[in-house]
Amino acid sequence: MEGGTSEPAAPATFLRGEEGASPESARARFERMIRRVQADVCAELEAVEGSGTSNGGGGGALFREDAWTRPGGGGGISRVLQGGRVFEKAAVNVSVVYGVMPPEAYRAARPEAAAAAAAGGDKAGPVPFFAAGISSVIHPVNPFAPTMHFNYRYFETEAPKDAPGAPRQWWFGGGTDLTPSYIIEEDIKHFHSVQKQVCDSYDPSFYPRFKKWCDDYFYIKHRGERRGVGGIFFDDLNDYDQETLLRFATDCADSVLPAYIPIIERRKDTLFTEEHKAWQQLRRGRYVEFNLVYDRGTTFGLKTGGRIESILVSLPLTARWEYDHKPEVGSEEWKLLDTCINPREWI
Repeated sequence: MEGGTSEPAAPATFLRGEEGASPESARARFERMIRRVQADVCAELEAVEGSGTSNGGGGGALFREDAWTRPGGGGGISRVLQGGRVFEKAAVNVSVVYGVMPPEAYRAARPEAAAAAAAGGDKAGPVPFFAAGISSVIHPVNPFAPTMHFNYRYFETEAPKDAPGAPRQWWFGGGTDLTPSYIIEEDIKHFHSVQKQVCDSYDPSFYPRFKKWCDDYFYIKHRGERRGVGGIFFDDLNDYDQETLLRFATDCADSVLPAYIPIIERRKDTLFTEEHKAWQQLRRGRYVEFNLVYDRGTTFGLKTGGRIESILVSLPLTARWEYDHKPEVGSEEWKLLDTCINPREWI
């Protein structure tokens, strides 16, 4: 899984030859969707950034774009805004990669499937694969404006090189989650209600199932707490037909802006103190801990030689660690920590 080679501009599609032969294939449609969503999210964040006052006067920051290709097949587009008036750092990345995956990469991508295969005596070998996804993390300046992350991806694997004849496997994964420094119930309930509305339009079991999955996934085991207040998360999803799940992933990605932008508009200019900012930086430290120790996407990239700037772009510009820090019981900071330890039902 080679790192990327910088390109002067992104091609119209990263699919080549047989990969891009059918414009109506799931691969081609998913690529078009994630590139559209990337453009939509970046345009909206730049619009908010231009209207913000959280970090003084002057014009708002703009996204920098880096396009890259991968020698083994595919490439990506990284867009990053940093040092802004509203957003300390915001990244919206897309990638479309394919080729042959070494056994260690397959184990990182699908640990449960790989473990089951090993237990059954299957020999590990190179696996032909296709993976496409969009991933974004947005860290605002204001401590009362929450961090937000979303990621939606589509994956296919072929039969291993040493096991011809096995069927192709495909699945979808992703989610959208919120990480505030302070509990503002109006904001959190709005965020969760948007996720639930999308889920309910497909299956009423989706929201409770994916909300719990999110709470469980974003668990910082060594701290005994969650990273934030959750949202939805799912992985290895293939229990509906491919067309339905492609539409579901698309609707989830399209729900990001209506779930998040109203919150940012309400909180970006809220007055705050140095103490509020210090607490935000401590919570950013927890964000770093989760991403570097537990996040499957980050560990997959680090184990497989991916493009390091794209892998670590989710980390905030600044974070803080204090020895044995404990917020005062009953304080607003304590309320956030208590919620991260004891997840709540918001709607």
